[in-house]
Amino acid sequence: MKIVKEKISLAELQTMAEKTFGDLVKAVVDVAKGIMAVDGELHADEEALLLAESSKQENLWGINLYPKIAGDDWLEFDSMINLRPSSGNRSRGVDDLAMREKIKQVVNQLIER
Repeated sequence: MKIVKEKISLAELQTMAEKTFGDLVKAVVDVAKGIMAVDGELHADEEALLLAESSKQENLWGINLYPKIAGDDWLEFDSMINLRPSSGNRSRGVDDLAMREKIKQVVNQLIER
């Protein structure tokens, strides 16, 4: 598990995927800091790592990355940490379209495709 602050390659993500789930890498994005944690077994583990580094929970969103898939389908908004009924997010996805765009921007800045 590691925190990504600078660009990483799809090849690096693919290596991570092959070691764990085969085709995906779990990630948690901090939309305020523009960083993400990757390569954890659970989104909750990555969330805990970022919280330990002074991230705020309301800025953290769980996603899955599929390095071998081209196009927009390579990023999936699905994580238990996204369930936040008190904040208006009532699903494992990311209901707010503007927040989805922020997450995509961070991912695109950090992953070289």
